[in-house]
Amino acid sequence: MNIKIIVATHKEYRMPEDALYLPVHAGKALSKLKLPYQGDNTGRHISKKNPNFCELTALYWAWKNLDADYIGLCHYRRHFTVRKPGFFCKDKFPYILNFEEAAALLKEHDIILPKKRNYFIETGYSHYIHAHPAEALDKTMEIIHDHYPEYDVAFDFVMNSSKAHRFNMFLMKKEILDSYCTWLFGILSKLEKQLDISTYSDYDKRVFGFLAERLLDVFLLNNGFDYKEIDVMFMEQEHWIKKGISFLKRIFIH
Repeated sequence: MNIKIIVATHKEYRMPEDALYLPVHAGKALSKLKLPYQGDNTGRHISKKNPNFCELTALYWAWKNLDADYIGLCHYRRHFTVRKPGFFCKDKFPYILNFEEAAALLKEHDIILPKKRNYFIETGYSHYIHAHPAEALDKTMEIIHDHYPEYDVAFDFVMNSSKAHRFNMFLMKKEILDSYCTWLFGILSKLEKQLDISTYSDYDKRVFGFLAERLLDVFLLNNGFDYKEIDVMFMEQEHWIKKGISFLKRIFIH
């Protein structure tokens, strides 16, 4: 079983030692750094779009250039785990999903995803528009309706749900990845031609990466794929109080 999980990064960082993982320098075409990782600017690529597509440039590179039975995407500061460490654990790296664990899961499931987040008082739509300009999501809805109408019901369901898979993290069979990326980048390429982001902040210019987080669930739901959810570890300390305050500010102050 040939499995590869690419680790999208833009800087040098401690990486998993398991051969399951392939660190990829996302946005290498625009970077002056010479990182000791595979660049996303070889073969067929969209590396120069990284400021707007984020880790999707690494995903695109893997889709077009990586030969594996299963391909996944994670982030240098976020990793899958089936052996979640204790709260006071000082070194989380030994707990990162390894090849044997991934292979065992993939014998039973075609897709591995992070456990869903529940936003309780927010829907997928309200959560997005409280954090980013609404026009991008609204235009995405129009593109889906005009070009992929079979996804309308799934899109509406995901936008009205308080639960969602986040982080653009997954591990899936290559055939499913082909289908997903064809659909995803088809939508985003159409949106790119319609959306003027020249007045957006640098943060909001990462719009296509943010949208992909929402579209993964739409794709999965519409096609009825079976998947297995597992935990995600944040490799650095999370500032939950700061995050909570920011979350409430986005809702009530916007």
